[in-house]
Amino acid sequence: MSRIGRKPIVVPSGVKIALQPGCVEVQGPKGKLAVPLPKGIQVEQKDGTLVAVRPGDEYRALHGLARALVANAVRGVTEGFKKELDIVGVGYRAEIKGKAVNFALGYSHPIEFRIPEGITVTVDKQTHIVVSGADKGQVGQVAANIRALRPPDPYKQKGIRITGERLKKKAGKAGAKTGAA
Repeated sequence: MSRIGRKPIVVPSGVKIALQPGCVEVQGPKGKLAVPLPKGIQVEQKDGTLVAVRPGDEYRALHGLARALVANAVRGVTEGFKKELDIVGVGYRAEIKGKAVNFALGYSHPIEFRIPEGITVTVDKQTHIVVSGADKGQVGQVAANIRALRPPDPYKQKGIRITGERLKKKAGKAGAKTGAA
C-alpha cells in the first residue's frame, strides 16, 4: 500500500465536499475547486475525513497522486497557496495596473502580464511579487510564467527569481594573459 495514499485527509469545518464519479468538488472560504480523479481511484468520506481507495495493485502508482491532489484542494480552499518572487537588477520593476502587471525588465519595451482568474498578485516595493490563490498548480504555473519573462542571468544574477532560490554564479571571461610575446 502507498504510504501517502493511505493517509486520511482531515476536512476542516466550513469545507463542503461533493463526491462524484471520477471527480471531487471541494468548496471552502477561499473558493471552489473540482479535482478530477485518476481512473481506478475512488475517494470515500468517513467521520469528517477523506480516504483514497484503490481496488487493486494495478492502480498503485496513482494512489498517492490522487490523495495528494485532493489534500491540496482542501488546503487551498481553507488556507490558500502563495509563491513569492524577487526582481533583481538596476531599473527592473513591476507595478499593477488593473487586471495586469506591467514589468520593466531591461528590454526596449514594457511587458504586460495578464492576471488569470482565481489568482491574486500583489507587488511590494516594486521588486517583490506575491502570487496567491486556491489552486496550487495554477499558483505555481503563474509564478513560473512570470519568472520566464526574465530568468536569472547566470553571470550577473539579474532577472526574476523565486524568493530563496539558490543560483549558481558562473565566472565571466578570463582576463588577458600578461607576458604574452
